[in-house]
Amino acid sequence: MNDWVGYTADAAVYTYVAEKKLGCTVKQSSINEQVAWQGFANGTIDLIMENWGHDDLAKTYITEQKVAVDAGPTGNVGQIGWYVPPWLAAAHPDIRDWNNLNKYASQFATSESGSQGQLLDGDPSFVTNDAALVTNLKLNYKVIYSGSETALIQAFRTAEQNKTWLIGYFYEPQWFISEVALKKVTLPKYTTGCDADAAKVACDYPDYTLNKVMSTKLEKSGSPAAALAKNFTWTNDDQNLVAKYIAEDKMTPAAAAKKWVDANEKTVAGWIK
Repeated sequence: MNDWVGYTADAAVYTYVAEKKLGCTVKQSSINEQVAWQGFANGTIDLIMENWGHDDLAKTYITEQKVAVDAGPTGNVGQIGWYVPPWLAAAHPDIRDWNNLNKYASQFATSESGSQGQLLDGDPSFVTNDAALVTNLKLNYKVIYSGSETALIQAFRTAEQNKTWLIGYFYEPQWFISEVALKKVTLPKYTTGCDADAAKVACDYPDYTLNKVMSTKLEKSGSPAAALAKNFTWTNDDQNLVAKYIAEDKMTPAAAAKKWVDANEKTVAGWIK
C-alpha cells in the first residue's frame, strides 16, 4: 500500500473482488514506494498495484533476480508535472510557460524557501526530477516537500480559495483535479532518453503507462488472485471516482470499492472470467 489515494482505490477494488468474488484473503501492508520492491525478494510482498516507471527497480527484481513479473497495465495513464491553481493561470496566463517562471519567483517565496521561489513537492519517496529540473533549467526556486499527497492537495485547495501564489508537483489520474482544475505548466518537451541521467534532467516527465508488478511466487501459485491481478484494468475516470469516494466523500476503501463494483459488474466479470 503506497501513500496516494489513487493507489488506495486500485487496491481497494482489487481486494474487494479477490475476497468477495474469489474467496481469497488479502493482507495489505503499508510500505514506501521503492522499499516495497524488496518484498518480492524476501517473500513479504506479492503485488504492487500501481507502478510509476521505476525502470531501475524493474531491472533488479524482474530482469536480474527474476523474483517479480510485469502483471500488465492498470489501464491508467499517469502524468507528472508542475501545476498552478486556476485563479493564478487566469490572472497570469504566461506563468504556464516555464520560461517565464523566474520573473515570478519572488511571488512564490515562503519562509522555507527564503529569497527563492518555493516549488512544493509531496512525499520525498514519490517519483520526482524536480530538484534536477530547477538546477538544470536555471530556475530561482527551491524544492520544499509537503510530506504527503494530503498536504499537497490541501495546499492547492487553500491557494485557490485564498488566491495565494503556489506552484507545485502534481499528477493525474487524481480525483482532486475535478474539484480544483489545476493548470499544468509547460516544461521542455520530453523526448526518449532525456531523463536517462537523473542529475542532468532538463525535460518534462513522460506519460506513464501504469502497470502492476507481481511476485513470481504468486504468478506460479495457481491462485485466482494471480489471474485477477493480470486481468485488472480500468480507466483514469474509474480510479478518480473511487478515490473521490474515499478522499472527499469519506467512505471507507471497502465501502467505496463495493459501490464501484456493484455499479460495474460487467467490467468485474471480465476480470474473473
